[in-house]
Amino acid sequence: MQRHPESQGRQRGLSLVGFLFVMAIVAVLAVIGLKVVPTVTEFMAVKKAINQAAATGNTAAEIQTSFDRQRETTYIDSVTGKDLDIKKNADGKYDVSVAYQKKIPLFGPASLVLDYEASSTAK
Repeated sequence: MQRHPESQGRQRGLSLVGFLFVMAIVAVLAVIGLKVVPTVTEFMAVKKAINQAAATGNTAAEIQTSFDRQRETTYIDSVTGKDLDIKKNADGKYDVSVAYQKKIPLFGPASLVLDYEASSTAK
């Protein structure tokens, strides 16, 4: 069997340009991830605060006050007690919900808009 000399020296793999392109994509995804993670953790705190406020409050005003107290200690910036949608259900308990958007600037005119919705049915 005869070998072809031109194919012996040829290597396979990622070129420098290809490597830089892949690293640029990874960097962009990492930056987006680092900007999104704080909003997700804030949303988790909002859900927890809504559940606790709905469970402890006996009136709409108490639920708002309870949420605002928790808001101060858990670094919730996007939602206040006034933003909560509080409705009394047939059992006499309160259903609490909130919906809000978080806009994350990326670069130039581009931004990422996240829609968050949380609700709690008091037990």
